[in-house]
Amino acid sequence: RLMPELPKFDDEDLKSYGDEEEELALSPPAALMSSLATQELLLENILKCIPVGESAVIEPLSDEFCLVLGYLLTWKLTLAFFKAASSQLRVLYSQYLRRTKSLNKLLYHLFRLMPKNPILSGPTSEVPNKDTKTFFTEELRLDVK
Repeated sequence: RLMPELPKFDDEDLKSYGDEEEELALSPPAALMSSLATQELLLENILKCIPVGESAVIEPLSDEFCLVLGYLLTWKLTLAFFKAASSQLRVLYSQYLRRTKSLNKLLYHLFRLMPKNPILSGPTSEVPNKDTKTFFTEELRLDVK
């Protein structure tokens, strides 16, 4: 709920940025970026031996699973923040992500985490049909039990 409200504060300061020769960049909230940087390092240690294109198997409810989930949820917050920002601010934020290579790291991690077969497990028939449920067609439930 809070993330869409944060860009308003940077919007007020946007006028203070002048036309300089150097390409400007503005960091999204420092706490968010600090958490993301820490999680990137941890995830890189977990996935370092898996090449891009191969699929990492992360056991549910393991420590690695919690780290990956935290990383992806942090990106979800970052994207909610971007969505609420004005187009001028998005440019500045994206320059920051380009300089820190965070978006590149996200893509490397995603291509290692994506399953080879995105079909949800469960009672299904042997013959695939139009109603086959995949990770991309079904909403993920994140209820904590």
